[in-house]
Parts: sequence; structure tokens; C-alpha cells
Amino acid sequence: MLLADAAAATAAARTHGGAAVTPERARHLYFALYENPQADPEEARAYVADQIAAVQDLPADLPPTVAGLQAWVQERTDAVGRQYRDYLAARKNGAPRRYFSCRAHALYFIKSVAPTKLVDGAWLYGLLKHWDNPAYHELIKTYLEELGEGAPSKNHVTIYRKLLATHGCEGWENLGEEHFVQGALQLALGHHADHFLPEVIGYNLGYEQLPLHLLITSYELNEFGIDPYYFTLHVTVDNAASGHAQKAVQALEGLMPRVGDRDAFYQRVLDGYRLNELGASTTSVIAEFDLQQELVDILAAKSGVGKNMHSDYCRVAGRSVNDWLGDPARIPDFLAALEKAGWIQRGEEVEHSRFWRLVHGDKAEMFGVFSAYELQVLRDWITSKPDGSRAQEPRTMTWRARQRTLDNLGQHADRSADFPERGLIRRHPRLESQDNELRLLEEQVASAAGKGEAMELLGSLMSPEIHHTAVGLMATRMYTRLFDA
Repeated sequence: MLLADAAAATAAARTHGGAAVTPERARHLYFALYENPQADPEEARAYVADQIAAVQDLPADLPPTVAGLQAWVQERTDAVGRQYRDYLAARKNGAPRRYFSCRAHALYFIKSVAPTKLVDGAWLYGLLKHWDNPAYHELIKTYLEELGEGAPSKNHVTIYRKLLATHGCEGWENLGEEHFVQGALQLALGHHADHFLPEVIGYNLGYEQLPLHLLITSYELNEFGIDPYYFTLHVTVDNAASGHAQKAVQALEGLMPRVGDRDAFYQRVLDGYRLNELGASTTSVIAEFDLQQELVDILAAKSGVGKNMHSDYCRVAGRSVNDWLGDPARIPDFLAALEKAGWIQRGEEVEHSRFWRLVHGDKAEMFGVFSAYELQVLRDWITSKPDGSRAQEPRTMTWRARQRTLDNLGQHADRSADFPERGLIRRHPRLESQDNELRLLEEQVASAAGKGEAMELLGSLMSPEIHHTAVGLMATRMYTRLFDA
């Protein structure tokens, strides 16, 4: 759906159908499936069934028949392209960023969509077993490409994990329930793909279409010097000409039943398509950001430890720091007191604030208390004025510009070397340990009774929980080569 339509549909989804669409089970199911996919298959299937029931009455902008899908994809792509062109023209003429008010806002977004991004492609996992059926090949190819075909530098989850680590965006596990809805759905669909095949096809069809927010997000992250590769990668691989958007249509055409109730099958495809509208979305996550509240939440989370760690000689507005931190509800008052006492100079460079000098720098008294992300939130809050406006922002070198500077040459080489690039079956005398996972995997594949047994073994190591590990990446490389053979 286009941006306005998607926003309206999402709002409807969140208020539709009572308990079925509420996300209370999302976090529990997300981690249960991630840690032990076989724990309770009935719970996962019931969760998906409830979400399907909740969205059935929502509008879907798909054409009434499969025959109209190719034109629909092209029309969507053209519309998004026109909107993005208008956005670029507006920015060139001086319009402000549409999404991110500050760098902390951009990092908040990266952190807040992590539960979904860290299971990227999971809804297709269960289809690997159909490697010998050509009708499934487009969907399997899509999954393999989500996994980077086993290359760490192209594996989507590996790329996103690196992005989170680079910017200190820890703690995503504690996000609100709504942030786990899409991830829980993707995991549940992936582990029960045969049971929900039409819905998987429809979900894939919706998820793989190029949205406007992906283009704008990539552009604005780059402006803040944040590597946009994860997002730009999806712009290219999801293209409507030969990418995942096209493969999604081809997969539906290939798996649409020739005998039986085609209309009923297509209605289930529509239900799967609608599932994309549940839970937190890119635009809702961006809209929910509040810089002041985010800083308050960070300090409140730390107050449980910090309330007993400060000396009594340090007092703010007549109260000890321990006293202030003893009641998380008083954090906004504490910040106001710090500002009134001159410890924080709002709207000025952070170095002018004594509080900043306490927390930032190798020799700072509170060095290490705040993560890189938390420091960015604090920095942006200090440099913003109390009315929310900001002083003249210093020019930030874009990510691409930084990559072109000589002092960065060689620092961002392909990370494939982090994991051994092994062939299908090769002996490595240096690996003497009998329990080495990579060597064991090669030996097990070599001793498999046939291609079917080998593909089953490899597929089991390509699940959403494993595929980004060293053994999962090698299994993906081996599966890809056998699949293409």
C-alpha cells in the first residue's frame, strides 16, 4: 500500500476485532520461537490464525485476480518513484528532513525495528524442504538472498546486527509488545509455512514491494553519517524488474492451484497480504519518538543501580543525587534541576555542560555508564533548546562521503573473512579438532545417502535462529550450490 493508505489500514488493524489483534502474546512467542522453535507448534499456529481473523475485514489494494498483479506492481513502483522524486525536489529546495529530527531519532528507529529486522525473511524458512519442486523456487531464491547466499557481508541479519552494535543500540529486547508483532508473525509463518502456504505467499507479496519509507529512510540515515547499506540493499534486491517484488508475483502464479477452489486460495493470499499491517511499522515507530521522554526513560532505567552509587556531597537543588534517582518518577524534575543549577546548558554545545563532561570522555568520572546510543540521546537533548528547536546544526559528513576519505580506506573491508569460506567438501589439515562444527558439517554432508538427505541437513541449519552463525552461513553456501546444481 502507499504511505497514506498503509497508515490508515494500520490504524484500523490496531483497533479491529478486540483481543485477537492485541500484541500481548507477541514478545513471548517471538522469544519462544527464536530459542526453541519446536516448543509449542499449536501456540504459533493459533497466534497466526487469530491475527488472520483480526485483519480479514481490512481493505487490501491487490487486484481482484492474479492476472492483474504484474500491472499492479508496476503501478505501485511508479507511484513510489514519483513520490520519492517529489521528496528529493523538496529537500533540494530547502525542505527539512521528513522522518528524523536528529541523529538520536534515527538511531531510535534502528533500535525500535530491530525485532523485525533480526528475523528478516523468516516467513519463507519452512519452504526450503521443497527444493525439488520448481513451483517453490522463486520463494526459496528469495530466502537465500535474504541470507546473502551464505556471505556474511550480504546476510541481512548479520548486517543489521553489526549496525546495532556499531551504534550501541542495545536493549531492543525490552521494547514494547507492539514492536514484536511482525517478528512473531514472521517466525510463526516460517515454522508453519506448509500449514499457512497461501498466507505466506500473500505476506511475501506485500512485504517485498518497495515502499516509499525505505527510500527516504536510506537517504536520511546517510545524511547523519549512519551506514544505510541494510536499507539500500533492500531497495535493490526488492526491485520490480527482477528482484523480490517480481519473484513474489511469479511465486503466486506458480503455486496458484490449477484444480480446486482458486478463489478461496486467493482470499487466503489476501489475508496474508493484510498481515503486513499489524504491529509497529516504520512510520509509526518514527512518529512515536519523543527526545525528552527517551532521555527520561534511559535515566529511569539506570536509576535502579545509580540510586545507591553517588556520594552525598553532590547535591542538586538541595537533594542528593541518590535521593533524586530513588524515585524514577522524579527524573523530569531532576533534569530541570540540573538545568536550573547550570549543570546543563540547553541549546549550546555539549562541552559547555558540566554534566556532559562527567559522562563523556576517556577520563570522565562516569565513563562507560552510557552506551553510544544513550550518549547520542543526551547530546541531542542538550543541544536542543527547551522549546524543541535546535541551534544551527554542524554539518555532518554523510556515510558515503566518509567512505571516500583516505583515512578510512581499508577499515570497512568485506567481513567475509570473519567466517571460513569453505568449499563443498574439502579437507583442512589445520582443523584437527574432531568437534569443529564446520568440519563436522562437511563430513555429514559427504556421508549423506543422497542429495535429499544433504538438503534436509543443510536446511535445518538455515533457520532464522541459526543462519547468521558461522555454521549457518556455511550451510547456506552449500545449500545454494546444491540448489543451483
